[in-house]
Amino acid sequence: MKHEKTKHEFRANTLPALVTVGPVTIIMVLLIAVPLIYVAVMSFCSIDEFYNVTFDFTLENYVRLANVDYLKIYAQSIVIALVTTVICILVGYPFSYIIARTKSKKKKILYMLVIIPFWTNSLIRIYGWRTFLGSSGWLNSLLAGIGIAKEPIEFLYKQGTTILGMVYCLIPFMILPLYTAIEKLDSSLLEASSDLGARPVSTFLEVILPLTSSGIFSGSLMVFIPCLGYFFVSDILGGGNSDVIGNLIERQFQSGNNWPLGAALSIILIVVTLILVKIYQKLGGDMDSLGV
Repeated sequence: MKHEKTKHEFRANTLPALVTVGPVTIIMVLLIAVPLIYVAVMSFCSIDEFYNVTFDFTLENYVRLANVDYLKIYAQSIVIALVTTVICILVGYPFSYIIARTKSKKKKILYMLVIIPFWTNSLIRIYGWRTFLGSSGWLNSLLAGIGIAKEPIEFLYKQGTTILGMVYCLIPFMILPLYTAIEKLDSSLLEASSDLGARPVSTFLEVILPLTSSGIFSGSLMVFIPCLGYFFVSDILGGGNSDVIGNLIERQFQSGNNWPLGAALSIILIVVTLILVKIYQKLGGDMDSLGV
């Protein structure tokens, strides 16, 4: 009797949970956990004289990450990511505020302007920027047509152009969490601030900004972290003159043919990501807004 009761409870409680969660768990293990473990193991492997991976475990790959040339690229990556994040905040915040506070049908149109870029592959869009900014591109043709430039101006292959591409690709990830935070803003607080004689600047700094700081934090994280790995933006627009960490990883797996070193770089990037997420969590950030 007791055995039948236990069996019935298993069917009523545990079995539905296994049916619901089981497939998702299997997919997560196969597509996330197993590849991460493989990369982690690979980062401790070695290569022979023919660049074949051998399972002679060593810490040499992590020691090589302290190379001066690599440290310069780490610093450059952080600078590019910081500048990109700041620009995304300065551009994205006003736009998010306008979307959130608009009550008419224009709100849907403005929101769609943020979503539409996701419908096209970012690589294709970056190639579009390369064509637009090229020596024979539309921008140079326009400047020559109106007499501003007598000769084509070289816009490509500079750090500023790489930052432009990063901002273009990542600004939707800043706008969306900002929009969510601003839309939750209680309008009565703004009215109360105005009734108490506060100026618009004071209202923004003392009421709006603190109440929407969660959107700024989550948006900054969602921009900063991918910016470290968007190697294709640097390759296409920067021409190798403004590498990020993603470029180092890509080269080790491609032209360098040094998978263990590329895996070690990948692990470091993952660790940096986890540290930033943990800091965000300690500051009181909402993990749901990051999709975590």
